[in-house]
Amino acid sequence: MHPRIIAVLVKQVLDANVRPKVRPDGGGIDLVNFKLAINPFDEIAVEEALRLKEAGAADEVVAITMGGAKAQDVLRTSLAMGADRGMLVECAAAPEPLAVAKMARAVLLDLQPILVIAGKQAIDDDSNQVGQMLAALMEWGQALCASRIVLSDGHAEVDCEIDAGLETVRLRLPAVVTSDLRLNTPRSVTLPNLMKAKSKPIAVQSADDLGVDPAPRLRVVEVREPATRSAGARVENAAELARILKDLVNA
Repeated sequence: MHPRIIAVLVKQVLDANVRPKVRPDGGGIDLVNFKLAINPFDEIAVEEALRLKEAGAADEVVAITMGGAKAQDVLRTSLAMGADRGMLVECAAAPEPLAVAKMARAVLLDLQPILVIAGKQAIDDDSNQVGQMLAALMEWGQALCASRIVLSDGHAEVDCEIDAGLETVRLRLPAVVTSDLRLNTPRSVTLPNLMKAKSKPIAVQSADDLGVDPAPRLRVVEVREPATRSAGARVENAAELARILKDLVNA
């Protein structure tokens, strides 16, 4: 019998607690001398996969990432949280969402998971595209911005965060779900679990092995720091504020 696998897509990004710095050439964010970490939304996705496994809805949790050899660090974080194994698809350049979705599809066709969970977006590019693209390529149902996931009877019931509140959808498995902030609070990674994670397996493939060209289709023209905000000013009363605003409008 094929094990019930939940696959989780994770990405290595600049640590959320670090202030980004633009490279001197203006071609992007400097990542060389700064701390990298697992994307926070993906960390939530890993936690949810582990909770579903602990509830008996799955037999195995597999973390998958794409990038250079350094990207193994986020797989080790996932393994330290409790994932059973990791898979790295190596590619030289940082892959764009469509390339990520195509590489994930190639891996998933062999893995045959019952569910794929990914963060709704990565905090570096905020694209919010991989989950949707992957679902389309796999021809699976999708539920986005999930705040609750329940698996039963070959289906997933998912509460999705929408502008008007919550929308509950029921999907036939396999399916793709993306995680929102309110889905859970990820567990802390302990030192003993970090040590245990070193013995868990990580399979490495290349994008060429999967027949996917990860070459970027987009060119970054310029990245720059936001304009410095001017200091505020105190006013004595509403009349003075109204006068200042009127002068600004008429300037």
